[in-house]
Amino acid sequence: MTTVETATPADARPSDTGSEWWRTAVIYQIYPRSFSDSSGDGIGDLPGVTAHLDDLQSLGVDAIWLSPFQRSPQKDAGYDVADYCDVDPLFGTLADFDRMLAEAHARSIRIIVDLVPNHSSDQHVWFQEALAAAPGSPERARYMFRDGKGENGEEAPNNWESVFGGPAWTRVTEPDGTAGQWYLHLFDSSQPDFDWSNDEVREEFRRILRFWLDRGVDGFRVDVAHGLVKQEGLPDYTPAADGGSMGGDEAAVPYWGQPGVHDIYRDWHELLAEYDGDRALCAEAWLPTIAKTAMWVRSDEMHQAFNFVFLETKWDAAALRLVIDESLRAYGEVGAPSTWVLSNHDVVRHASRLALTADIPQGFGVGPNTVGKPDTALGLRRARAASALMLALPGSAYVYQGEELGLPEVIELPDEARQDPTWFRTNGEKYGRDGCRVPLPWTAEGPGYGFNDTGASWLPQPAEWASLARDVQQGDPASTLSLYETLLAERRARGLGAGALEWVDGGSADVVSFRNAGVHVLTNLGSTPVDLPAGTVIAASEPLDGRVLPPDTTVWLA
Repeated sequence: MTTVETATPADARPSDTGSEWWRTAVIYQIYPRSFSDSSGDGIGDLPGVTAHLDDLQSLGVDAIWLSPFQRSPQKDAGYDVADYCDVDPLFGTLADFDRMLAEAHARSIRIIVDLVPNHSSDQHVWFQEALAAAPGSPERARYMFRDGKGENGEEAPNNWESVFGGPAWTRVTEPDGTAGQWYLHLFDSSQPDFDWSNDEVREEFRRILRFWLDRGVDGFRVDVAHGLVKQEGLPDYTPAADGGSMGGDEAAVPYWGQPGVHDIYRDWHELLAEYDGDRALCAEAWLPTIAKTAMWVRSDEMHQAFNFVFLETKWDAAALRLVIDESLRAYGEVGAPSTWVLSNHDVVRHASRLALTADIPQGFGVGPNTVGKPDTALGLRRARAASALMLALPGSAYVYQGEELGLPEVIELPDEARQDPTWFRTNGEKYGRDGCRVPLPWTAEGPGYGFNDTGASWLPQPAEWASLARDVQQGDPASTLSLYETLLAERRARGLGAGALEWVDGGSADVVSFRNAGVHVLTNLGSTPVDLPAGTVIAASEPLDGRVLPPDTTVWLA
């Protein structure tokens, strides 16, 4: 038997002042434009979030992570920020944000704000000033402007490709009308990258952090946390054709995971430490190994980092045991919790992903012509089992809106409805992320399945949403919603987030089996039922036939 200790005090609870709540918290990701729409314009908003805080409290989450709601032209669904210190009118006002924050705190729910420091919108006042200024000016020095190659600068400074497809460089027209310099954008051309070697950029983000901390937010999820610093000299680089778009499959990329990013987060760590209440930083860092990711959560840097290696692990018992072991060991060695996650706004929902029959790299998406489309029933069964496994692990866990309803990826979106820049920049070769972003179903009947009162929806909702709506599942003990409510309540009551994992024999190589805080957890990833050991059933992802654990099922035993 192997026991893996976590770095969490046994008596820590998310609600305790000074308890480092982020070590054990279950954090619910809200993608605001798809959560709930109070205005009826087809786009979710902050008052819609406030209206459903009681639902999230009853679900049992400790905190909410809000994807971007700041001012933006919405070229990339808000990840192109034009003003970091204001709310986009699509989502409401600063007063709406303050009201939501106060109402969440009144329910002991913390608020984490999405921060996008790698790039801004091209509509940001700084970039507009850069376009109007001359090459070599202080205004241009805030971004990655470079002269082009070739006799007249007609070639891009290097061969880098955008995450969304196509070149990562765009040439500008100078104020006098001539073809001029090029600027770097690792994402869409409307998202120019900041130059983080510039002290003015660093000071501006200190100001932005303080703006939201002063309003009372509890932390920040940092977008593209591994991409801020680029390798000196900007050398050419060609990614693998079948690699993930955000870099997790590559060992050395000149624009991902550069050492200089750690100095930035040490600075931010010190800034957050000036505020009471254990404010937290969580890194979106797609890195090739767990050991490398753990470098982002050393004691003086980030507090959490998404465990994307766990997210991308195949439905295989040996692979899962290995990634869990490695995660607890690597994060524990730097005094950090592992932060488990299965779905978010950038990946195929795990109710579909776990039943794909072909490898589909992160960012490619799934659509009508995808080879290896999932079996819906199998995907939901595996998703429920995977969630029950994840929520039993020591550390913190993230839940993406709608996974508590068992929502699958929406695959059959019509081409004309798609809005992800990936779809357009690859000329339809990659479907992108729209399928995991379709607005939620709150009610089986009525306009927009309860998303709003008008039926308007920025992405079309499928007919199957009626059977998966929250009001249909509420109170049904067999529903995915009831399963999540049970798991979260038992996780909190039994202190699983603050526990320690001990591997135990599960009776089969296809079974992941461990104990944590007195709970015996078994997940059968094989095709053959296995006998259960003694113990009282606390929760099960599927109905049990006596003392037998069916395939693709997780059980918690006391």
